[in-house]
Amino acid sequence: MKKFNKILPVISSILFIITAISAVLPNKAIPPKFKNLKVLPKNISEAALDKIMDNFNYALGVSCDYCHAKNDKADELKFASDAKPEKNMARKMMLMTYDVNIKYFGGTKDRIEPQTIKCITCHRQKPYPEIDSSENKKER
Repeated sequence: MKKFNKILPVISSILFIITAISAVLPNKAIPPKFKNLKVLPKNISEAALDKIMDNFNYALGVSCDYCHAKNDKADELKFASDAKPEKNMARKMMLMTYDVNIKYFGGTKDRIEPQTIKCITCHRQKPYPEIDSSENKKER
């Protein structure tokens, strides 16, 4: 029993030191869980990414497979694939809305989502924005 009473404080001290050192040492960088992000931040949270993608779906009146290629063998999407040109167009449109919001509406590059101009502004739940010919005729 006397040995146990002497060993216990030593073991406790060692465990405390190991815990303290591990808390001070920098953590290894966690690799990004999403692949092939070219416009969105590579360290974006799953919730933030889902929110942005849900907004795209709503604004364009489409589902995920509009931009993301399907896996041939399974009923799954290959999110990292650039096989569909719509995905690259979405990237260009994101950059365009960022630029418009920064240039004309005081937006900042620190924001993930556009502030004023959004996809729905022009698309109105359609994959391709429509030009209202009645408005165009009035302007001429």
